Amino acid sequence: MDNMEQVKKEMLSKNVWAVIGATPNTEKFGYKIYKKLKNHGYTVYGVNRKGDDLEGDKLYASLKNLPEKPECIDIVVNPKISKIVLEEIKELGIKYVWFQPGTFDEEVINTAKEAGLNVVYNDCVLVALS
Repeated sequence: MDNMEQVKKEMLSKNVWAVIGATPNTEKFGYKIYKKLKNHGYTVYGVNRKGDDLEGDKLYASLKNLPEKPECIDIVVNPKISKIVLEEIKELGIKYVWFQPGTFDEEVINTAKEAGLNVVYNDCVLVALS
């Protein structure tokens, strides 16, 4: 089993997640991933700078606003935003980050690894949980 498979297993065993880029738009991955995690019994917080809510669940403007510190972060935004979010993740001392396809570039992954984060990328939570 390679390292990423190991990290993935560890992540899926954690209970509290935040989805960066959660959205009430049912067409988008930010919606589908949020719902999938929730339906699998995880505690999930949605983070969306615009605020809003997702089917009655509050969406938070940033990780710092969450009522508790998530163990895992699932990122569903473009690489530019991913880079900004990484700063916040480091500050909060969160160790697990899952980058959905299309949310990272080489720089983002290198920054995450340099920060000592456990990362999964080139893989989709929807697939892992199906």
